[in-house]
Amino acid sequence: MTAIKTQTVPALDRALSILEILARSRAGLTLPEMVEQLKLPRSSVHYLLVTLERRGYLQRNERTSRYLFGMKMVQLSNMAISGLSLRQQATPYLHHLMRRTQMTVHMAILKDNEAVLIAKCDPPQGVRMATWIGKRMDVHCTGLGKALIAYLDEPELEHIIREHGLPRHNENTISTPKKLRQDLAKVAKRGYALDDEEDELGLRCIGVPVLNPAHRAIAAVSIAGPSAEVNASSFDLLVREIKSTAAGIALALAESEPDWDIATTYRAS
Repeated sequence: MTAIKTQTVPALDRALSILEILARSRAGLTLPEMVEQLKLPRSSVHYLLVTLERRGYLQRNERTSRYLFGMKMVQLSNMAISGLSLRQQATPYLHHLMRRTQMTVHMAILKDNEAVLIAKCDPPQGVRMATWIGKRMDVHCTGLGKALIAYLDEPELEHIIREHGLPRHNENTISTPKKLRQDLAKVAKRGYALDDEEDELGLRCIGVPVLNPAHRAIAAVSIAGPSAEVNASSFDLLVREIKSTAAGIALALAESEPDWDIATTYRAS
């Protein structure tokens, strides 16, 4: 039996074609030029251009009527390049941490007021976390999230609290701005964050920031596991291992990319 081929979305396909022909142009293109190249109805191309412009992916030169890439495209390009470099530099350190602790290791960045997972290493045996690369997590109740926001300026932190809120996951979740600020002050002082069953009952997570030369957290590394394993007897050792990993990643970035602080584009926007 022949498999049914999944259909593409025509409007999205056309929008991507617009971006591709603009990428090949040197000085941008006008609406008539794009209509001619794409062989599409003028109204369809116009609607797509307006949408892309409103979302910040394109900008229109008022004098020449030519469309060019907007700042959103530049930001996405920078994030993709920086993200590849960050993952490439971090991967051996994350695998080493997983082998040393035999626990799930995550790395996340701060994006749109949430922690976004960009890397994950599962141990061969033991409990596997129900997480995936690309998963978005609340920052006020996760070890990764608190490690990322503990080094923000007050206006940036206030923006996150105001825009995202402090959703309550269970009775352990920090749900007031005052308590969150108190907890973040401890994170900045001791160099690690703890999710003590605040996101999910029965699970603990220890997060440590990867700091750039400006003392900004451009990423965070964590180990996560059952509360029975992340306990008083193992805690100090786990903290040392994660701190060593985060420091190693920071040093690798500093040595390979002198201007690696551009990765702060991952901060809340």
